[in-house]
Amino acid sequence: MMRFISWNVNGLRAIVGKGFVETFKALDADFFCLQETKMQAGQLELELEGYNSYWNFADKKGYSGTAIYTRCEPLSVNLGIGIDEHDHEGRVITLEMKDFYLVNVYVPNSQDGLRRLEYRMRWENDFRAYLLGLNKRKPVIVCGDLNVAHQEIDLKNPKSNRKNAGFTDEEREKMTTLLDAGFTDSWRFFNPDLEGVYSWWSYRFKAREKNAGWRIDYFLVSNDVREKMVDAKIHTQIMGSDHCPVELDIDF
Repeated sequence: MMRFISWNVNGLRAIVGKGFVETFKALDADFFCLQETKMQAGQLELELEGYNSYWNFADKKGYSGTAIYTRCEPLSVNLGIGIDEHDHEGRVITLEMKDFYLVNVYVPNSQDGLRRLEYRMRWENDFRAYLLGLNKRKPVIVCGDLNVAHQEIDLKNPKSNRKNAGFTDEEREKMTTLLDAGFTDSWRFFNPDLEGVYSWWSYRFKAREKNAGWRIDYFLVSNDVREKMVDAKIHTQIMGSDHCPVELDIDF
C-alpha cells in the first residue's frame, strides 16, 4: 500500500517553525505534496531523510508554489502544464511513476469580487485537458488545493457563500465536468454523506474553533483505479496552516 499526503502549508518557511517536520515524519507518507510554499529556490534548505524533493516556484516572490517529497524515484518530472499563460505561478508538478501519474496542483483562486473568475475558467479547461492527456497513457492521481467546495455538503455555510470565490456555480460546474470526465473524489467515495468535515478554515471569525470550514483539498483518482483505493482521510486535528493535510491510501 502507498500513502499520499497533500497539504496547503500557507508558507513553508512559516510552518517549519510550527512543528512541520515532526508532523511530516508522523504522517509517514510515500508521497508528500505541498501547495502554497510561498518561496523561491534557495530560501529554505529542507532535506528530509529518505526523500527526494521536486519544486515548482512562482516567478513572483512569496507567492503560490508547489513541492513534492517522495520516497519513490519517478521516471520523469514535469513542471507546469505546457501552456505559458498558466506556467509562471508554480502551480503544478507531475511525477510519472511506473503505474500512474501523480499531479500536485494549487488551483488559482477566483479572488474577491471574482476578478479572476474568467481566468479560472480558462485554467479549468486547460488543466482538465492536460489531465485527460495523461489519463490516456496511465492512471492519474490528482491532489492539492482545488479551491472549490464541490457540493453544499462541502462547506458550513453554502447559502451565504453561493456567489463567493470557491463556491460559484461556474467553479462547481467545472469540478462536476472534471469528475464526469473519468475521475473519482476519494473522500466522497468513502464518505458519501458525511457532513462537517473540512480542510480549510478562514483565519477570521474564529472559523476553525467553530468548524465553519470548507472542503477544498482533494485527492482525485482515475476511475479505472478507484477500486484500488484503501482509505481517504482528512487530518482536521493537525494545525500549523489554515488548511489541514488530506490523505489517500491506495494499493497498486
